[in-house]
Amino acid sequence: MPKRCSWGDMVAGDPVYLAYHDEEWGVPSHDDRHLFEMLTLEGAQAGLSWSTILNKRQGYRKAFAHFDPAKVARFDVRRVERLLQDPSIVRNRAKVESTVANAHAVLDVREEFGSLDAYVWSFVGGRPVTNRWGSLSQIPSESLESRAMSKALKKRGFRFVGPTVCYAFMQATGLVNDHEVTCFRYREVSRLA
Repeated sequence: MPKRCSWGDMVAGDPVYLAYHDEEWGVPSHDDRHLFEMLTLEGAQAGLSWSTILNKRQGYRKAFAHFDPAKVARFDVRRVERLLQDPSIVRNRAKVESTVANAHAVLDVREEFGSLDAYVWSFVGGRPVTNRWGSLSQIPSESLESRAMSKALKKRGFRFVGPTVCYAFMQATGLVNDHEVTCFRYREVSRLA
């Protein structure tokens, strides 16, 4: 068995969560749809377990047009009401409505910066921040960069993007490599920078 982050070892019995740790978490992403997806999922996770969100991920993809922001931005009140009846997602009105609002904000960011990718990566100077944590207890829940991102996103009309959500988003999409140094993914992900 490869050595994983301590949280990766804790989820070893959950194949979906384990695959997320071993294949996706921390890998630098430059795909606007994936970035929009992860921002949505991290916001949806607020107050819930990540396992709950991972297990609803396919439902989210179907419900939110595979995270095509142009399509999601066209969702009307009736579409939102239907989504609030969909058990394959978290049926929280504020979170569903925030996804639609965030799709509009993504389109505005694209117009100004060319892509969501260019915008979010600007908070880390275009290159992943590679940390050197020895244990889960050392990993912060937010950073200077995530606080700056949160403030800037909120100013642009994004919702459910507090500093902790932004930091989790940065970890998930590889803006930050927070794999523990003893984890087999630490070096692999570091080489992707």
